[in-house]
Amino acid sequence: VQLQASGGGLVQAGDSLRLSCVASGRTSSSYAMGWFRQGPGKEREFVAGIRRSGGRTSYADSVKDRFTISRDSAKNTMYLQMNSLKPEDTAVYYCALDSTPPIDVVPRSERVYDYWGQGTQVTVSS
Repeated sequence: VQLQASGGGLVQAGDSLRLSCVASGRTSSSYAMGWFRQGPGKEREFVAGIRRSGGRTSYADSVKDRFTISRDSAKNTMYLQMNSLKPEDTAVYYCALDSTPPIDVVPRSERVYDYWGQGTQVTVSS
């Protein structure tokens, strides 16, 4: 499985961006995908996740009500709509895929994700 993330860029505080992540290769029908980010001098953290089937989602408290995760199962593509961006959202954003998540769970730990994309930089200026 290969993941290709795109959509990052340089924006001002309050602006919006949409990230995309395309999964290619052989995937199960019940995988979960997630977005993680790593800001300057910080550890990588969970941002949001979604299950391919059913569409159950999970968000970090810091992005809830500002970010929306979605997926197009037919295209094996995941999106992250980021609104009201803040300078503290500045980070490299990574997409990841967990091929065997527990039933009805959206994993939040990076340790359980099997595959990772290359990351896309999001910079928010004040």
